[in-house]
Amino acid sequence: MRLDRLLSNLGYATRKEAARACRAGLVTLSGETIARADQAVELELVRQGALALDGEIVDPPAPLTIMLNKPAGYTCSHKDVGALVYDLLPYRWRSRKPALSTVGRLDKATTGQLLLTDDGDLLHRIIHPRTHSPRHYHVRARDSLRGDEARLFSSGAFLINGDDKPLKPAIWSPETDNSGVMILNEGRYHQIRRMFQTLGNEVVTLHRFQTGGLALGDIEEGQYKVLKDEDVQRIFL
Repeated sequence: MRLDRLLSNLGYATRKEAARACRAGLVTLSGETIARADQAVELELVRQGALALDGEIVDPPAPLTIMLNKPAGYTCSHKDVGALVYDLLPYRWRSRKPALSTVGRLDKATTGQLLLTDDGDLLHRIIHPRTHSPRHYHVRARDSLRGDEARLFSSGAFLINGDDKPLKPAIWSPETDNSGVMILNEGRYHQIRRMFQTLGNEVVTLHRFQTGGLALGDIEEGQYKVLKDEDVQRIFL
């Protein structure tokens, strides 16, 4: 790909700005200065970190998939008012082509693992009902547990308020008298919160920590990690 187009697609500069950066000697590939913005650049070299702008390694091109540790108070949207998850990412990523999209959504109050990708095929593969990767959540409820949650949630016959189709079996493992781990195999709107509301309880905190075999790990709140191919494959384990 032409260097000026690449830097534009990655959100670093317009094509004219890329040309000026080359004339100023600010662009290097494998340590060698690139003098012309129309020079073709191998994308695999860029993925390996060989391209630098003003001394900083340039972001990898598409496909790009990241894992973000979402704090409470942020909305999974490009357009809503207030704090958005995209505010936690480099500003230049707002101009990336193709754009990064969230893989599903976490509501404003929910924290934890959020995947974002510019790979449409991967996004649909993750969320498609036939390949829906299990999502793991830490849940803390307002009131003490009834004791029959695990049986009800795993029955395949549990109806939540407002739905006329039973939920797929979910795995509930209590940890304290009002908290535990939930594993979902589908992703309905506010599903866990509505499951507990149906039982007369309320979710106080909800934190997603794993999708498939990919765990959030030690990523600090508000920080993100660029995923390697082997990381992405863990989603489907």
